[in-house]
Amino acid sequence: MFRPRLAIVAPVAALALGGCGVNTIPTAEEAAKARWADVQNEYQRRSDLIPNLVSTVKGYARQEQDVLVKVTQARAAAGSVTLSADQLSDPNAVRRFSEAQGQLSSALVPFRQLQEAYPDLKSNANFMALQSQLEGTENRITIARRDYNEAVQAYNTRIRTFPDAIGAKVFYGAKPMVPFEATTPNAQTAPTVTF
Repeated sequence: MFRPRLAIVAPVAALALGGCGVNTIPTAEEAAKARWADVQNEYQRRSDLIPNLVSTVKGYARQEQDVLVKVTQARAAAGSVTLSADQLSDPNAVRRFSEAQGQLSSALVPFRQLQEAYPDLKSNANFMALQSQLEGTENRITIARRDYNEAVQAYNTRIRTFPDAIGAKVFYGAKPMVPFEATTPNAQTAPTVTF
């Protein structure tokens, strides 16, 4: 008599657990963390390219040392602020990381203007190749941040909607992750470039 009940209870319990996000919550969380790793990868790529750009420009524009120093300092500052996947639910940690990366992006604007001031630099094949790589990296960063934000949105939605919200709270103590946001002042306004 006891066995037939067990035969009924076991599948019902498995179905109930499956319906409350036992497997989908960690899957969504890991997807968001993987997208964050992509963001970090692209920032590292940019950080690795900058010394090559700076070296190339130094050969052409010694008098523009101030621009080069600012780019180098911003790169160092951006590299010193890290954000692990475990910190993705801490808004302050995400904000600090975003601000450091935004300062590096801002430091690159005068660097790009420098190429216009020095026609020889602009025509240098090494500079142009590195500049193209940097522009491509900036695009990759944008795409990686967008993909991360989409994964965070999916995860945050999953842990807040029924029935997954039950499993998120009971089994995982899940916390919402923080999406990547622009922290640069006036980020919505296109920069003005003057020569």
